[in-house]
Amino acid sequence: MTRAQLCSRPASATSQLADLAAAHTVFGCLIRELALPDGAAGVVDGAVRLLLRHLGVTVRCAVARPSPLGAHRYAGPVQRMTDDGRWEDLDADGLASLVAAELTTRTGLVNDEFVEQVRASRDTVARLLAERPAEDPTPTGEPAIDAYVDSEQSLVFGHPHHPTPKWRSGDPGSWRAYAPELRTSFRLHWLAVPDDLVVGAGPFDPLVAALDPPRPPVGHHVLPVHPWQLSLIPPAHPWLRDLGPAGVPVRPTASVRTLYAPDADLFVKTSLHVRITNCLRKNARYELAGAVALTDLLARVPLPDGVRLLAEPAYRTVDVPGPDEAYGTILRGGLRPHLRPGDIPMLAAALAATPLVTPDPVAWWRAYVGLLVPAVLRCWLSHGVVHEAHLQNVVVVLDRDRHPVRMLLRDLEGVKLDTERWTTWPDDVPAQVRYGPRDARRRIVYCLFVNHLAGICGALADARPGIERKLWHEVRAVVEAVAADLDDPPELRALLHGEPLVAKANLLVRWRRDADRKAPFVPVPNPMGGPR
Repeated sequence: MTRAQLCSRPASATSQLADLAAAHTVFGCLIRELALPDGAAGVVDGAVRLLLRHLGVTVRCAVARPSPLGAHRYAGPVQRMTDDGRWEDLDADGLASLVAAELTTRTGLVNDEFVEQVRASRDTVARLLAERPAEDPTPTGEPAIDAYVDSEQSLVFGHPHHPTPKWRSGDPGSWRAYAPELRTSFRLHWLAVPDDLVVGAGPFDPLVAALDPPRPPVGHHVLPVHPWQLSLIPPAHPWLRDLGPAGVPVRPTASVRTLYAPDADLFVKTSLHVRITNCLRKNARYELAGAVALTDLLARVPLPDGVRLLAEPAYRTVDVPGPDEAYGTILRGGLRPHLRPGDIPMLAAALAATPLVTPDPVAWWRAYVGLLVPAVLRCWLSHGVVHEAHLQNVVVVLDRDRHPVRMLLRDLEGVKLDTERWTTWPDDVPAQVRYGPRDARRRIVYCLFVNHLAGICGALADARPGIERKLWHEVRAVVEAVAADLDDPPELRALLHGEPLVAKANLLVRWRRDADRKAPFVPVPNPMGGPR
């Protein structure tokens, strides 16, 4: 079913679709985070069954596409077995209530927000499906850029392995004007900051000039702010002057708080005191300074042909008492320098969200994996740079034939440095970027293999059933080649010998209400197999 068809469905149908999607997502989290680690997640008679052992309740869901990682595509309702042995359908509320009861007993913790957050996420999806325009109301007329914006604004269902992928703190009425899924466009809000209160680095003013900012009063500098943020945290200091909305239109991307200005070909990563999935989306001072420091550092780290980094060369914030991260802003380089005539940039997460149809999926996949995997593994193992290459942090450039020809890595907030490979800490890089070898390995394995490659691989298999294991053999061949070039590092040897992969446990971290950095990881099957 096309997105246009989804958006034209009546409200009752969109509500049912949203509820089914929410139930499938919660069920998938149960399989990944409870059943797989317990060794109890097999597919029998076309369905996956799971015993909630602390409740003594069995639940199941039909599988449309089995996955060797347990990241199955589900079909039909989630069901529970009744006391008399019948199967009855569960809606998202009913399943969330069962999960809450199971986790309360299993963990000894109580989370009285969980069921409501699942419900709110489901209701958000229903609203997005009902209100999403069938076409972009403000296209640029440039096919490559319009296709890219559409990919960023297409993720109506969100993260497929998060129990509340579209839950956002605050009243839905406050975020509707800024929701990327509703194909919104708006103007940045601008503050004038006295010169002596400006903190920043890099060529902020020359870059921000492309956004057509208002002229600040003498003795001030301009600072772009997300208009939603100003409604949440109005300027409380008399020396900050409100210049109002101005400049070129911006489009919210999948992250909500990062905005793309097509006219300027510039990204503006704003602070936004809204909790989206697990995190409050604000730019802490160390993240602001770290973006520029890492941009300088990574300019000296080689990337292979066809892979580039979207730099973050400048930031600005306000040096005032209190939480200065309220208005911290990072500028990120745009797409056009990395495009050739006929190229189409696409967010990787959008490619993974629907069946991925291509005439020769194996050749397409070989090109895709050949670009991404060696670049990420070599940065880590040869240079100690850990890229967070999950689906939302990679822009894939397709040629005229929609064949992958380049990869753009982005979002330096997720980049870490492996302390085992950095014996001398680089100047100006904040300590929060340090990652021990265990954390570095988990970040690479989860983001690259489990989140990213499994997502794209599944989309190809949705379009061509039965191909998934062959695609993972292609991944193995690429990892083997990298390992041979790097003298067989133990980290890759373990993967090639079948050591389990790991996945971030979004259900458990949400249940525990922990910070995202404390999220546990759970083992998942390694589809690359053992030694040949």
